[in-house]
Amino acid sequence: MDVVSDAISAMRLGHPSSHRLRMDGVERTRLHPFGGAGFHVVLKGGCRLLPDDGDPVSLGVGDAVLLPHGTGHVLADSPGDTEILCGQYRLDCSRIHPLLAELPRVVHLPSRVGGHLELRAAIDLLAGELDETRPGSCVALPNLLDLLLVYMIRSWMAEATSGAWPRVLGDPVTAAALRALHSDPAAPWTIERLAAEVNVSRPTLARRFTTLVGRPPMAYLTWWRVILTATLLRDTSDTLAAIAGRVGYGSPYALSHAFQREFGTTPGRYRKATARGGEGQAVSGRS
Repeated sequence: MDVVSDAISAMRLGHPSSHRLRMDGVERTRLHPFGGAGFHVVLKGGCRLLPDDGDPVSLGVGDAVLLPHGTGHVLADSPGDTEILCGQYRLDCSRIHPLLAELPRVVHLPSRVGGHLELRAAIDLLAGELDETRPGSCVALPNLLDLLLVYMIRSWMAEATSGAWPRVLGDPVTAAALRALHSDPAAPWTIERLAAEVNVSRPTLARRFTTLVGRPPMAYLTWWRVILTATLLRDTSDTLAAIAGRVGYGSPYALSHAFQREFGTTPGRYRKATARGGEGQAVSGRS
């Protein structure tokens, strides 16, 4: 797994949803704040997106916009018929990865000839699936929506002029270290072993990783193991001892202590809260 895939997978709840929105004339559509991320793609006409907190964004045909923090907003139609592809991803914000945390409230991805080819292809495929019911649509739609989210984040990273994570994943040493940690979080990592894995000295790795990511490599690994634990507590019936082995802890006691330090609650209480439908929102992470 890579960092972007892991960041999305750790937060995702259930299946994403999508629909077509048709607006006629000068009507307005209000979308309230949402516990997750939303997106719009203008298929026909044009409109303005008016976020609750921020500047208006004018959208034309082919433009995509991602609202990664579920910001409430209004879609204000320009005169004429407008058709918009809309979707939502339910996310557990108690486990937000810093990669996704630093995304702006509104990510505008204008349509450009020759630009964002993968994103454009995913939009075309998704729009086609929504046009009619086809064999396999129940599998195709959620997977296309997941693909669309990845391509929107990729496109933002390719164009971002600020923010740490485009620099993090563009740095060969730090990116290689993150890939190693995410590929095998249960391995008995030490700073020496990780430095050898990415073929640099320990001081070089520690300096570059800490400067770019904002925490030392082993502190990041500890945090990520706890985030994985939360996912496994919610999505599986594994015992805490089994989970401890999967995420690299020698005992359930040690894992429980680290989990409580991060989430402010015990693993057992966290699991009960998510089983009741709290989806992890009954607790607040300390990331």
